[in-house]
Amino acid sequence: MKKENRISELSFEERPYERCERFGASNLTNTELLAVLLRTGTRGENALQLAEKILYPVFSQKGILNLHQWNYEQLRKIKGIGKVKAIQILCLSELTKRLAKATAQEGLNFSTPASIAKYYMEDLRHATQEQMKLLMLNTKARLIGETDISKGTVNATVISPRELFLEALQKNAVSIILMHNHPSGDPTPSREDVLLTKRVQEAGELIGIELLDHIIIGNNCYISLKEKGFIK
Repeated sequence: MKKENRISELSFEERPYERCERFGASNLTNTELLAVLLRTGTRGENALQLAEKILYPVFSQKGILNLHQWNYEQLRKIKGIGKVKAIQILCLSELTKRLAKATAQEGLNFSTPASIAKYYMEDLRHATQEQMKLLMLNTKARLIGETDISKGTVNATVISPRELFLEALQKNAVSIILMHNHPSGDPTPSREDVLLTKRVQEAGELIGIELLDHIIIGNNCYISLKEKGFIK
């Protein structure tokens, strides 16, 4: 791609808006798609070059997934990204997450770890810190509530089964599912993950609330501790 400073200086075949109109959005690159939404660049950089800086920053090799990593303050530090463009990018990131979640909802079944992981994947796989969710179910294994239990390091000392089950009892839950992410992208359970699972399972047996599963989310992958045999 030539390095003209204005989109209007590119040949007709190279302009992303015209390429989308002629060939369809599916034929545009990630950079071109974002450039169409940004519309304009800044002095010395056109919208294509600005989009490339957002999707492919020097500090990360994640490509399009970098769209989910930016926050408002970071975006505003990029030359050419003002208040409006920063908000547009954040809304685009959130919209893609909601679209993926709405698609996964069609096959959601709380007795199937794969469908649960798919539904919560976009909520958790981009997070830079470990986050744990508590899913609370009724007698028909339908979701009656969910809450964030912790943010940061997930281990047996930070999370109290007492507080966890108080939440479940308030919702009249008969069973629960734990779910958390590994920011490294590798969902392999740690020793702390296994210990926490056993503590919660034992506490649940005492008060009559069953731990159905503990699902760990990685980068577009997951591990079910129930499927791995850690939950009987």
